[in-house]
Amino acid sequence: MSVTLADYRAAVRTPGAALPVAGSALGRLPIAMYGLAVLLYVQRTTGSFASAGLVSAGILIGMSVGAVMQGRIMDRRGPAVLLLVVAGLFAAASALLLVLIDSGQPLPALMAAAALSGAVMPALPGASRSLWTALLPPGRRRDAGYGYEAISLEVFFVLGPAIAAFLVTAPWPGTGAVVAIAAMVVGTVVFACSPVVRTVRGSARAGRRSLLGVLARPGLRIVALASLGFGVVIGSVEVGVPAVTAAAGSAALGGVLLSAWSVTSVLGGIGYAARPWPRPLHQRLPVLLLGFALVVGGMAAAAATGSVFATALVMLLAGSLITPQTTAHSLLIDVVVDEGSGTEAFGWVITAATVGIAAGQSLAGVVVEAVGPHAAFLVGGVGGLLLAAVVWLRRSAVREAPAGVSDRLEGSPAAP
Repeated sequence: MSVTLADYRAAVRTPGAALPVAGSALGRLPIAMYGLAVLLYVQRTTGSFASAGLVSAGILIGMSVGAVMQGRIMDRRGPAVLLLVVAGLFAAASALLLVLIDSGQPLPALMAAAALSGAVMPALPGASRSLWTALLPPGRRRDAGYGYEAISLEVFFVLGPAIAAFLVTAPWPGTGAVVAIAAMVVGTVVFACSPVVRTVRGSARAGRRSLLGVLARPGLRIVALASLGFGVVIGSVEVGVPAVTAAAGSAALGGVLLSAWSVTSVLGGIGYAARPWPRPLHQRLPVLLLGFALVVGGMAAAAATGSVFATALVMLLAGSLITPQTTAHSLLIDVVVDEGSGTEAFGWVITAATVGIAAGQSLAGVVVEAVGPHAAFLVGGVGGLLLAAVVWLRRSAVREAPAGVSDRLEGSPAAP
């Protein structure tokens, strides 16, 4: 099913959508900003990147657990009340973290507070994605809404870290963290208090869950596995590109190139939505991940020449495959789980991508030290290739649409 720019405009102009869209935009901007702002604050305070990395990792661990648990509760009881509660808890926990950092408390205390703040960070991406299910029927406009979610997240992942890096130069290095906290709390409150969000109720079906919740569904496990592979490839590039530019004598250039990478991702996502391929959704998971892994693997050959220009060209090509994958992950959630479980399911997909990014960054960092900058891209290429093969072998699992979910696997037209 092709999505046009008119579909994107119609989706965001849906009656009742304006206020929650604005709130989610403000509240999701700090998602990639908060962790980096805290990392830079800790590094400026302690002088240790190692300690800063551990505190940032604490936030990441907390987010991975909190996104799934919050999603499960929102599916059961609706998003409005929970989001208001966690917004208050996040404000208190993050304020505690900043006080502990500023007062020079021991590292274990900082890590514990960081994990707590990550766990209660509002799971706004999942709630915002699920809102389109309530606003629009299955069809091009709902798909455009999901595409908007993927594209806007890409934009925020560029702007957030850039703002954090700029604000760390303020007289007080914790300024970036305070701005991130304020934006997340205010945006979450605006989203949760909007009339359409307050009318969303949970699903009785969401209350009958195993310990694994919706991850017990084979189809969701395959989508999560594809998201894991996507994260591994992303993480390797986020380490490899700065390593290549640093070796060429310009460490700052790495950040510029990664920002440009996200721009090509947005443009590629819009173009791909107009002419998606492969048409069947269940085939897009392995095919897009395979293409992403192969192109990133090709960056190793470009980087081995020592040419930043050649590496950048291949990287920009790879960037055009980012948003098509995240959009496919979002679309397939409606296929592999019932509509009353979408928020928790999206939490699992986000968690898988987060774990993949961390794994890709860690492995790439090791091989860069041992072999050289170009080897970082081999981590993403090989890892993505292997996981794409597994997803291909298990692709039939995402054809098993649960009761109550429209069959959208073949991309047949639906009512807008």
